[in-house]
Amino acid sequence: MDQNQLERYYLVREDILPEAVLKTIQAKELLAHGRVKTIHEAVDQVGLSRSAFYKYKDGIYPLSKLDRERIVTISMDLEHRSGILSKVLALIAGLEGNVLTIHQTIPLQGMANVVISADTSHMGDHWNVLMKKLNEQDGVKRAVLVGQG
Repeated sequence: MDQNQLERYYLVREDILPEAVLKTIQAKELLAHGRVKTIHEAVDQVGLSRSAFYKYKDGIYPLSKLDRERIVTISMDLEHRSGILSKVLALIAGLEGNVLTIHQTIPLQGMANVVISADTSHMGDHWNVLMKKLNEQDGVKRAVLVGQG
């Protein structure tokens, strides 16, 4: 695909998908649930060639999986005071967020940059409430959403 082209997505009813795509989904589910250990076992069990599996595996996902996984990456400038990061983490947890990664720089001139990735799937569509509360939190000078997926 040309870098200038945007990826396009479609919502398609299962009964009109080609058999190879459906079998790819079945094979991925077998692997994800640990029912088989290798791709070879998975494709054998569903009756699919490995080449077809590799062709479709990175392009097909169940809608429920896409709906559940909501990971946001937030960059914040925090004052270099005891307990500020702890309060931020408590705020995220209090809103049903699950912190996945934290990266903090060494404080310079009384400020540290912190980048947090969090799973917000249990927040529903209210992760924007999180952003508002973070920006209102004492010690947080700036909180910006830098990624969402």
